[in-house]
Amino acid sequence: MPARSAATGNKTLLVRNADVLVTMDGERREIRGGGLYCVNGRIAQVGPTAQLPPTADEVLDMTGHIVIPGLVNTHHHMYQSLTRAVPAAQDAELFGWLKTLYPIWSRITPEMIEISTQTAMAELMLSGCTTSSDHLYLYPNGCTLDDSIDAARRIGMRFHAARGSMSVGESAGGLPPDSLVEREADILDDSQRLIDAYHDPGRFSMTRLVLAPCSPFSVSRELMRDSAALARECGVSLHTHLAENVNDIAYSREKFGMTPTEYVEDLGWVGPDVWHAHCVQLDDEGVYLFARTGTGVAHCPCSNMRLASGIAPVRKMRDAGVSVGLGVDGSASNDGAHLLGEARQAMLLQRVGFGPAAMSAREALEIATLGGAKVLGRDDIGALAVDMAADVVAFDLGAIEFAGALHDPVAALVFCAPPKVATSVINGRVVVRDGRVTTVDLPVVLERHNAFARQLLVR
Repeated sequence: MPARSAATGNKTLLVRNADVLVTMDGERREIRGGGLYCVNGRIAQVGPTAQLPPTADEVLDMTGHIVIPGLVNTHHHMYQSLTRAVPAAQDAELFGWLKTLYPIWSRITPEMIEISTQTAMAELMLSGCTTSSDHLYLYPNGCTLDDSIDAARRIGMRFHAARGSMSVGESAGGLPPDSLVEREADILDDSQRLIDAYHDPGRFSMTRLVLAPCSPFSVSRELMRDSAALARECGVSLHTHLAENVNDIAYSREKFGMTPTEYVEDLGWVGPDVWHAHCVQLDDEGVYLFARTGTGVAHCPCSNMRLASGIAPVRKMRDAGVSVGLGVDGSASNDGAHLLGEARQAMLLQRVGFGPAAMSAREALEIATLGGAKVLGRDDIGALAVDMAADVVAFDLGAIEFAGALHDPVAALVFCAPPKVATSVINGRVVVRDGRVTTVDLPVVLERHNAFARQLLVR
């Protein structure tokens, strides 16, 4: 009979016989022939397979696989998967890229938000990601953050939904067109509504809300301050873009008479409940400020290279004690969403900028797991250990990407070409089996997604 926990009806899961199980626990154990036993989406035991219960309600035999904690994505714009590789935006830097795409994005509908969220999440799942943030900051044509949250619940992703916003349009000196900005009172009212409706602060939560005014060049000082006050009153996190490229720095100096980090410090946008995306041009004072205050950074290497924004000083940040996680960023500035591939690029880019010892494969994997968990303010994901969430992914070591590298499969995960995941478990539920997403009919989703993308570009 399958093993059951003491309480009748509790669902058990056994993962066994992994060639290597990477725990990311306090000792950073890598267990040969390892496995884990879970009850109701929580890990109850981790260790050599021989020391675990012999069976469970569901058994996953991981012979020939490497098993790791689910990866954590700390920055994304999932709606942008509808506008990948748009010709007019292919060779632009950040501000020009945005100016090109804003008019296209102004035609997005609620159905497009829903389907692009599922497409983006499926792509993330297949790359080994089990938890993702998403920063949705424009709401044309009746779109709401509810559209994203509903899609995430159907596909089964652990989700930090960021209620983004833009309130300063072109006529007021901002970058976005006036048609895409909102009244600040409406933004704050909707933020409160969403927190009340969806935010779950508990351990193992599947849905958390984040308040996320888009950037210093698209919102007012007052909205930044009011959002921070509301977030702290309600116990939710804060997120925005910061110091992404040299034009971002120049705008901040001209508009506010401060560097971006001086600006966010002045507004109270530092602390362990805050993380900023990019920080490519973060100066030494900013690095030390973030380290001192526990402020996090979402590092997005592919997007930073694609838009020629520069190389974020991640080695300096990590050495100073800054919490750093990875983000794939929007799929119109990365054009892909393979989070394990992002870990590879993070390692390689630091080496380009700062030498071959600037980042190891295991450090890149740690940033993609524990680093992302800390940035999102979570103590229940990012490691395979007792009383952690059963967010587990496995890669097939028989895949061609690992050929010739089995002497160190952990390093091979990052050094070699990024493979797709073979199995993914989120909160104890199998969401990818044999390389196929189990929770949505992906071919149907992609057909709808591509039809919507054609509509946007044809118009």
